[in-house]
Amino acid sequence: MSLKRQLYLWHRWLGMVACLFMALWFVSGVVMLYVGYPKLTPAERLAHLPALPAGCCAELPAQWAQQPLKALRLTSLGGRAHYLLELADGRRVTLDAASGAPLAHADAAWALANARQYAGDAALAYQGTVDEDMWTHSRALDGDRPLHRVQVDDAAGTWLYLSGRSGEVVRDATAQERAWNWVGAWLHRLYPLRGGFGFDNGWRTLVIGLSVLGTLMAVLGMAVGILRLRLRRRYRTGSCSPYSGGWLRWHHIGGLLFGTVLVLWVFSGLMSMRPWGLTDSRSQIVLQSGPLRAIDLKLPVATALAQLREEAGFDTVELQWQRLANVTYLVARNANGDNRVLEDGAPPARAFARQRLLAAAQAMAPGIAVQDDWQTAYDFHYFARDPQSMYGFQSRPLPVLRLRFDDPAGTWAYLDPASGMLVASHDRTQRTGRWLFNLLHSWDWQPLLARPLLREGLIIALSAGGLVVALSGVVLSWRRLRRTLR
Repeated sequence: MSLKRQLYLWHRWLGMVACLFMALWFVSGVVMLYVGYPKLTPAERLAHLPALPAGCCAELPAQWAQQPLKALRLTSLGGRAHYLLELADGRRVTLDAASGAPLAHADAAWALANARQYAGDAALAYQGTVDEDMWTHSRALDGDRPLHRVQVDDAAGTWLYLSGRSGEVVRDATAQERAWNWVGAWLHRLYPLRGGFGFDNGWRTLVIGLSVLGTLMAVLGMAVGILRLRLRRRYRTGSCSPYSGGWLRWHHIGGLLFGTVLVLWVFSGLMSMRPWGLTDSRSQIVLQSGPLRAIDLKLPVATALAQLREEAGFDTVELQWQRLANVTYLVARNANGDNRVLEDGAPPARAFARQRLLAAAQAMAPGIAVQDDWQTAYDFHYFARDPQSMYGFQSRPLPVLRLRFDDPAGTWAYLDPASGMLVASHDRTQRTGRWLFNLLHSWDWQPLLARPLLREGLIIALSAGGLVVALSGVVLSWRRLRRTLR
């Protein structure tokens, strides 16, 4: 059998499987431009928290204040202030901020109380607990499972998912999001074959395998299309294509016009799964700030809340304990997402000075040279996305201090002066993955992100061309398969 014949056969039989999935991916990808997979963004979470009154809280009990922690927050649950602790071993503890009593069990009544804080006066209907359903396929929720689900009788038809550990709202899904996601992200990522449908263990392997087959099929299709193309010595009909009309002609000409985009989209979709660890981080840098202990901050909580309101006119809805260069401080947030920082003996501040951040960065990774840049605009590697995108939950404030470490992995880190927190980091391998996925798949390129209508128009137009190629492939595959079966 000739090489050319083998190309035709491989393209034909791979296309019988891959074209159907590619047609689904093009349709669902356009939907995802406007409606993303349900998530609770930081802005949504903070907007539903009540202000913390100065007299709301006692100090964190000594047995907990002396322990090294991964995270510590003061926020509202069920309309009352609570401390949320994450211990060094990963365990989570919820304490009543007034009495210091631990939460014994986040039961249905507690979930409804927290849903009431989020939903206001709307009627609520408790729907039980779920370990994972079609709107909670996210590994970020694993520490909160099982989840309580509460239906809110509001205009948006919202479902709330609350942590089974603390009762905190961790996800909301409106009726519009749920409806569009049946033909959007839920379909695009082949979630019907994930948890709850009996195929969770093989889902990742299946998506990677289909992406590999789709990429190979598209590359072979371009080769076949070029071999069948005659630009000088035309076919008897005078056409450059051997197909005079119908689905064959649509498939041939469409593949020649949109084949390159189709190959790049399917390949970049493969890279979104980080197959075989190709784009996983290789960095060995761990930014050190010392153990977080509440006892290291001498500023009482009541004093901090009073200072914020009286000196800065700041209505705090959440406090978070943080470490920067072995100094413990507080980050206060209001319902609009604005920050203030408080340290022992200092008034509330809007931001840390650049020199303070740079000194902290050098202490975080001792012995490694670092270059710093004060970044005031988004660029190719540090950018913000709309809330509906898969990165809509990420905070990307400006300005930030960009730190470029001289380590073998080429680690870059970004410190937010408004909070002193590390908001992003990536190494050389991850930046390569950004080229292979974000740029090629969702066109996260700053000149296009700054012109959303142009970006959306280009993606929709090219998706329509790819859909023509995929649908014509589906029709031709069905005809060939039907003849073969006969």
